[in-house]
Amino acid sequence: MKNMIYAEGVHKYYDTGEVKVHALRGLNLSVKDGEMVAIIGPSGAGKTTLMNCLSGLDTISDGKIWLDGKNLVNMSDKEKTRMRAQKMGFIFQFYNLLPVLTAVENVEVPLLLSGKSKDARRRAEKALNIVGLGHRYDHRPSALSGGERQRVTIARALVNEPDIIWADEPTGDLDSKTSERILDILVKLNEMIGHTMVLITHERDIAERADRILYMENGVIKKRLK
Repeated sequence: MKNMIYAEGVHKYYDTGEVKVHALRGLNLSVKDGEMVAIIGPSGAGKTTLMNCLSGLDTISDGKIWLDGKNLVNMSDKEKTRMRAQKMGFIFQFYNLLPVLTAVENVEVPLLLSGKSKDARRRAEKALNIVGLGHRYDHRPSALSGGERQRVTIARALVNEPDIIWADEPTGDLDSKTSERILDILVKLNEMIGHTMVLITHERDIAERADRILYMENGVIKKRLK
């Protein structure tokens, strides 16, 4: 099975002018096509920085990153933006839904931004049906529970049929019962559709649902826990 994500010797420095922070310290990582990998570790370990660098949201200071056989480091900002729009979906802890839009309109946004307006409504409704929100198309975020809002973000992440889904603390703002339901959906998507999935979390029980668990500390992957 091919590597969907491959990183070698990745360094990331942040220079505030007063302090130079070495956020990633020669990190190596590979994720197979269709694999679900959880990355856990303490706050400040560099987990979110890693996700931002691997997805092209942030640049690296040194090293190599390949996504689906393409050299991310050599891409222009425009090419990275196109790759994210076409090949990636993002799930964040705090939803990032537009409050003035309904659930189905929020899910349509990635399609419209990537120029795929044809059948956008049908595809958005299909994505909401997959996550069990077919009865909530016309509800705005303020009328949805936390778990329902997170399901809308999952539908938005998968509506473009991406190759990679990045999930950054997707259950961090939810109670344990709702968190379990959200993880059920993510695992089902990985099994049925075959998205490559990288799950960032600090909760070991959440990470256990993944195929592999990697422990990150001080800017490097220290060990495999599963």
